[in-house]
This record gives sequence, structure tokens and C-alpha cells, in this order.
Amino acid sequence: MLVLPPIKRRTFIIAAGLGVQACASAPSKPQLSSSESRAWDYCASWVAKLKEPAFAAQDFNITDFGAVEGGDASQAIASAVDACYKSGGGRVLIPSGRFYSGPIHLQSNVNLHLSDGATISFYTDPKRYLPAVKTRWEGMALMGYSPLIYAYRQTNVAVTGSGILDGGADREHWWPWKGEKGWQREGFGAQQAARKQLMQDVANGVDIADRHYAEGHYLRPSFIQFYECSQVKVEDITVRRAPFWLIHPVLSQHVIVRNVTLESLGPNSDGCNPESCRYVLIENCAFNTGDDCIAIKSGRNRDGRDIGIPSEDILIRHCSMSAGHGGVVIGSEISGGARNIFVEHCHMDSPDLDRGIRIKTNSVRGGLIEKLYVRHVDIGRVRDAVVVNFHYEEGNAGNHPPTVRDIYLTDITCDNAKNAFILRGFPEIPIGRMVLRDVHFVQAESLGVLEFADEVSFDGVSINGTLLSR
Repeated sequence: MLVLPPIKRRTFIIAAGLGVQACASAPSKPQLSSSESRAWDYCASWVAKLKEPAFAAQDFNITDFGAVEGGDASQAIASAVDACYKSGGGRVLIPSGRFYSGPIHLQSNVNLHLSDGATISFYTDPKRYLPAVKTRWEGMALMGYSPLIYAYRQTNVAVTGSGILDGGADREHWWPWKGEKGWQREGFGAQQAARKQLMQDVANGVDIADRHYAEGHYLRPSFIQFYECSQVKVEDITVRRAPFWLIHPVLSQHVIVRNVTLESLGPNSDGCNPESCRYVLIENCAFNTGDDCIAIKSGRNRDGRDIGIPSEDILIRHCSMSAGHGGVVIGSEISGGARNIFVEHCHMDSPDLDRGIRIKTNSVRGGLIEKLYVRHVDIGRVRDAVVVNFHYEEGNAGNHPPTVRDIYLTDITCDNAKNAFILRGFPEIPIGRMVLRDVHFVQAESLGVLEFADEVSFDGVSINGTLLSR
């Protein structure tokens, strides 16, 4: 009989009923419950109705507006975007070559299209990203530096093509503003004071227009942000070296992120973070990031609760995740909640991948997280395979305990993990219903931790060849 690796004693005290049995042969694959089948049918129904952007068949080449390869194309791009918008829409064409730019602000019916061999290199001087715009930073609304590509209250917009967007961030530009965890550098400002004050502004209900956090506050901008937009697409491009989060739709609907390569190993280099968005499709993307590959969010603390708009109806499929803090993550800025999140046919593998499937929250941020459906996922190397953690950062220090329930993980294989599970609820608010079916940890150093997780159940779940029952 195979023997499980050492497991912490509290696992058995708190998660009563967990047992093991020898696995003589591979178990048959359990079928989805009727409720899960209905959920996946619902997912297919809204995906079929997803509104994909469409554009007029006319191009506006930035070289016709004065752009020269190797030069500052900021004004030429802005002029091309404006002309395209006023002419009823179409493509703003970036031809082959390297062009430099400050922030690009998109308008309705405009597709920023990068031709094969085209690169937009963004300037790293923060002053180029003024004046301040309405944006979100770590789930908090503010007037801050403009994202590198930004659209506010626009419809039918896209960034497409086989070219490269290079944010230019590195240890000399943008990233030192992190100010901690090895990123700080002498002579650079840091975000800590502004971050603390912004959190206080949020708690006090300060009007967004009066939250001024651009110049002198060291809060890095997102790379691509669509704020209160509809019918949005990012397709085929490569995004590199972001100051902060890479793709960040906020309060937007009908969002498609497809065939995108995301490469940025800096601090807070989250790959794609839909925040309080609905009807989002993320497919066929490759992530190699310095933070979460995909993190679903809905605002931090009072900002998320006051608006009360969850992230919902999101499908993630056929994506690959390499380095990162997590593969598919919900949280931690999740105060507005999340529901109807679907993940299928994804592959995660890297010695630098910390977690596979992860929910992170606490009683300061709170939020209702429900109806997460994950199936057909392969995980190679990872530290912690499946994580639900109510103790993230502030832990149980607030008055807004989270609710996590109706989590379904089916047909998942993990080849090598340090911990199979890190499941930590609160005594007064345990983790709700969580069902794992046909989930196999081929090699794991430890089962991990199951703490205040009484409604977690196993059906055909094994670790190191031994079935678990619960």
C-alpha cells in the first residue's frame, strides 16, 4: 500500500471524515451533476451571444499622419485614431517597424492594429502619462497616470495584430516604485505612502474626482485598460514589460482576449484582470508573468461594495500558464463578488508557478464568490495546486467575512506539487460547498491544509496513487 506523505495533525482534527484507501486501479471518471451540466450549458449560451467588435473596412496608416520609424509617433497615432473615429471607424494601422509613443487613447469603432513586424515602444517618462485620468489601481478608483492604452466609456474597440507592445518597464523604470520585495532602488520613489492614503480615501468615501494620485505618488499605470466599455477585443498581439497589470478591463461587458502572449516578470505583472466585468472570453492565450496569470476582481473594500458589481459570466479556455503567483485566480480585490466563472482545457506548468487554482480573500475585502466551474485542466509543476484562502494579507481583521460556495473542480491532473490543497476558511464562516471529482495529484509532498472546510467533498480524488474519501 502506498503511504501518504506526512500531513499536519490539524488537517484531521478540523477536516473530520477525511480518509484514504489503496488505489488498485485508476477510478472511473465521475459524471457531472445535473446542476453542473446546466451551468456549462448556460455558459455555452452566453458565449454564443457574445458581441464581438466589427469595424469598417478602411485603414488609417500612422505614416500618413507623420509617423516615422524610430521616432515619436504619439501625435500621429492620436491623429489617426481621431480621423478613424470621425470617419465611422476602421483600423489604425501600425506598419512594420518600431515606433515610440506615449499613452494611446482609443475611441469607439477604432481597432488599433499592429502589422507583422510592428512594435510600439512606450516611453517610460511618467510625465508622458499626464494629465491624470479616471482609472483603478489595485481595485480602488482614483485620478491617476493614464494607462499606456486606454479607453473610457467607448464601444466597439480593439487592439489586434501580430505585433508587439513593449511597455519598457524594468529595474530602472516603473518597477522600482513597488518599493519592497527586492524591487526598491536608491533614488526612486515608492508607492507605500500613496497606497496607504488611497485606502483611507476609499474608507472615507472621498469623491473619486478628489483622489489625486498621479505625479509624485508612484502608483504605476496598467498597460491596457478599458474602463466602462462594451464590445472590446484584444487579439493576437504580444504584450511585454508592463509597468503594472497587463490587460485590465474595468466595469466592461462583452470582452474578448484571444491568442495573446503576455510576458512581463515585474512586480504586479498580472496578465489579465477582468474587474467587475460581465461576458468575458479569455482563450488561447499564453502567460509568463510576475504575478497572477489571470486574476478576476471586483473592487477593493468600500469601492467594490458600494458599486456592488460582481465579475460574472467569464470563460477561460485553452490557455497556458507558466511563471506566476497563480494560474487562474479569483481575488483578492473581490469585494463586489464573483460568480459564474468557467475554466476548461488549460495547462499550467513551471517551477516558478506558485499556485494553480486559487481564491484569495479576507474579512476586510469580503465578497460573495460562487459558482466556479473548472474542468479538464492539466497542471505540471506547481507549489500549491488548489487554494482557497480566507487569510490573505489582513486575514480575519475586518467586519466583512467572505462567502465562498459552489466550487466544482472536475478532471484535473497535477504531476508535481508541494501541497495538494491549501483550504483555509474562518471558524465562523467556513468554506462552503466545494466538490472535487476525478482530481489526481500524481506526486505531492503533502496533502497540505484543510481548515474550516467541512463542506469540501472528494469523489475519485487521489494523491500519490492513494484515493482520498471525505
